[in-house]
Amino acid sequence: MIISVFIRYVERIPTIKDLVKRLNEDIAFKINCGFLVSDHIPSEASYSRLMTKLSDSHCLEEIQERIVLSAIQEGFIVDHTVAIDSTHFNARDQAPPKEDKPKPAPKKRGRKSKEEQEKWLREKTEREAKLSLYEKKIEEQLDVPK
Repeated sequence: MIISVFIRYVERIPTIKDLVKRLNEDIAFKINCGFLVSDHIPSEASYSRLMTKLSDSHCLEEIQERIVLSAIQEGFIVDHTVAIDSTHFNARDQAPPKEDKPKPAPKKRGRKSKEEQEKWLREKTEREAKLSLYEKKIEEQLDVPK
């Protein structure tokens, strides 16, 4: 049952209710959490009692202290002042800040002004003229005498 509580944090399952639901639905997840296929899944109330007992007993803090002391003895932690974050998981206290994307300028609706219309027509005729010149060059290259 303790393993499933830790896996809940690793898998980022938000509530105990979702954990119990997943244990009931996913047999592979149930086995990975240390339960047998024939075992009954503990209820939400059982998980609540477990969490209360764990927080009252301070056994997890003692285990963490032992791990830190052994890491200091092995030389993994060298500095005398160390700040420790007990997990590598993101905190769920606040939502991540949203990046404000600038809104694109709205497109102009309706008929174009006379100046814009004339400019567009000139560009269109220039494109058509270039296209016709290009087509003539291709025709000349294809009409090569044999």
